[in-house]
Amino acid sequence: MRLRMREKRAVIAETAEKYRKARKKEKGAILEHLIELTGYAKRYAAWLPRRHGKPTAAGKAIIAGDVGKKTTRKRRRTHEGEVVAALKKIWMILDCICGKRLRAAIGEIIPALRGNFEIRLSIDDQRKLRKMSAATIDRLLASERKKYNLKGRSQTKPGTLLKH
Repeated sequence: MRLRMREKRAVIAETAEKYRKARKKEKGAILEHLIELTGYAKRYAAWLPRRHGKPTAAGKAIIAGDVGKKTTRKRRRTHEGEVVAALKKIWMILDCICGKRLRAAIGEIIPALRGNFEIRLSIDDQRKLRKMSAATIDRLLASERKKYNLKGRSQTKPGTLLKH
């Protein structure tokens, strides 16, 4: 007899407290009954009542059946709006250079562009641009690179001179 997931969760919730308080021989009988009802493997069936209701590393309590689900963290974006727009503009002015070179050039180029009124940035946004890593720059400019299809522009073919 196989149970549906909701029923399995209810059975494990009921069994968990009895299982924790039981002695070794009683645990075996409880476990056999649980395996028969749910169809789970013995190790997994023993693990569920032991860990039921206790927090995991992610901070969520284990509820039977929710074990394999991943939780995604949502982080606050630190680089958005004017900072990204200025980064794209600087990147275009510097002829679409890679993130590592752009990272090195940002410190020198911002005062020059501000002096020529090419970009307008607050002091806080300037600080964010200067602190930005090369990997972050590459990540933020990935969509722009895709638009312009910048990777693999060269289409040279081998000439006949090399053959002779």
